[in-house]
Amino acid sequence: MGTLPETPIDYSLHPRVNSDDPVPPRPRPERPAHILKDDADAIRAARELAAELAKDAALRDREGLLPLRELDLYSQSGIWSINVPKEFGGPGLSYATLAKAVSIVASGDPAVAQIAQNHLAILGLIAIDATEAEKREIFGWALQGLRFGNAFSEFGGKTVVDFKTRVTFEGDEAVVNGEKFYTTGALLSHLVPIVSVGDDGAYLVFADRETPGLTITNNWSSFGQRTTASGSVRAVNVRVPKARAVKLQDVTAVPTVQGPISQIIQAAIDAGIARNAIDETIRFVTTQSRPWVDSGKETAGEDPYTIAAIGDLKIRLHAAEALLDIAGRAIDLGLSDPTLENVSEATIKTAEAKVLTTQIAIEATNKLFELSGTRSTLAQHALDRHWRNARTHTLHDPVRWKFYHVGNYYLNGVNPPRHAWN
Repeated sequence: MGTLPETPIDYSLHPRVNSDDPVPPRPRPERPAHILKDDADAIRAARELAAELAKDAALRDREGLLPLRELDLYSQSGIWSINVPKEFGGPGLSYATLAKAVSIVASGDPAVAQIAQNHLAILGLIAIDATEAEKREIFGWALQGLRFGNAFSEFGGKTVVDFKTRVTFEGDEAVVNGEKFYTTGALLSHLVPIVSVGDDGAYLVFADRETPGLTITNNWSSFGQRTTASGSVRAVNVRVPKARAVKLQDVTAVPTVQGPISQIIQAAIDAGIARNAIDETIRFVTTQSRPWVDSGKETAGEDPYTIAAIGDLKIRLHAAEALLDIAGRAIDLGLSDPTLENVSEATIKTAEAKVLTTQIAIEATNKLFELSGTRSTLAQHALDRHWRNARTHTLHDPVRWKFYHVGNYYLNGVNPPRHAWN
């Protein structure tokens, strides 16, 4: 994997989030992305990347700078093809390894890490739903280093699964019309997969980023995960070859691990946010904070309540990470043997992991300020981004419903519902 230059980057003309300035399509990579050899290679790549991302993470957040160079490093690292099956030229690594790698990347910059979320989830979906010919083409794109954006969620529907975007077929072409929001990564992608509804069900339609009629608006204005490029997509008579329209299974009728694959990536990002926040707390307490007057201690790190709180945070982080690993192994089984029992088990284990990663992300980013003291809130430290990122990203789906589905599964034997948010 390449490295960022040691000389400072000139950000004076750099594109920013929520700006009216146009962001042209990103150039396609000049060479194929790295193909990971094994688990150790994946973790090495993730750690190297996290260290690079961390360097200017606070600057990008403060200035709203789109992570152009950083994203190129990420998509060339091999992690964006980590779940391409071996029979199609990819590493085909475990979803436990995928979760660990993503969480490490997120500890460097969770906004950059999130940009890959839909790409990785789409590769998992293709492995389940696509024909052999579609798999060869789409997996091939990923191995070349092409990035998939996201045009999935919509505003205005009664629920998140109420899709209005339509696809029709005219001869050898698929024609898409509709509007999407929360389109993480689409702005900086090479291909935009658009979830569309046809007369015979749902499709995933792959459009080139520069396809006529496809407009991507840089209007993501959230207070957290600011540099994910999660704006909006509008499709007006977008025409692509019919072969690029992948028919999707009805997950309510056929058991698949599509939902857990999407969810474990989300949970991994939250685990990375938590880990970074705990590390920042330890660094600040040991280098900046003063001992409380009543403690009688010489340093803040000797405060017994602070010591106990750090211990509690670490224990809960490790528990969340352990459940991520368990969930990843359950997904592997559900992918290779998609029985209702295996898919339900993968869904429940992933839900359990999502609960713990959400809780520790929010708790760790709160405790960062409680344990570090008032001076940790000064703008010069830019530590508020950790809480803003955790609070924003954990809203992706309501954890309160995870408790319900997990309890109903164990108490009443009710299998959890199947969709991308579960």
